[in-house]
Amino acid sequence: MNPGLAPGVSKTRMRHRQAIALLSLVGFLISLYLWLHAIGVIGELKCGTGSCEVVQASPYARVAGVPVAFFGVVGYVALFVTALVGLQPSFLPKRSVSALLAALATGGLVFTAYLTYLEAFVIHGWCRWCLGSAAVMAVTWVVAVMSLRRPVAHETPGAWPRG
Repeated sequence: MNPGLAPGVSKTRMRHRQAIALLSLVGFLISLYLWLHAIGVIGELKCGTGSCEVVQASPYARVAGVPVAFFGVVGYVALFVTALVGLQPSFLPKRSVSALLAALATGGLVFTAYLTYLEAFVIHGWCRWCLGSAAVMAVTWVVAVMSLRRPVAHETPGAWPRG
């Protein structure tokens, strides 16, 4: 029993959604920085070491003329809003919110994996900001998939739920 939570609501589910909201906020800030650079609002990227400028200037930095970072901004906002809505008392017990978070995170992870592949094998350069966003998305995906786990009072700890 979780004091302060409605019956059937998992404290773990709440923590997962809070973690996704926090992670998506971090990812949003990284993507926003890269997007503002791409549209010329910010000058030179502060990357330290790496090939941020090479990656950002490559033809793969845009999809249909839109900076790739903009898709990150939109994706992280979608994750953030969904996680916050999922924290509302009426939505907290709903597994469908967890499924939507996992679907959004899966789409983000697949897109991130493709972009990371391009950095490694096509562009031959690494952008620290892009890698940071990739790490944030990977952790977000892990948390989102973990939140799909449906706790049942009689289930064995560590067992995968049925149905």
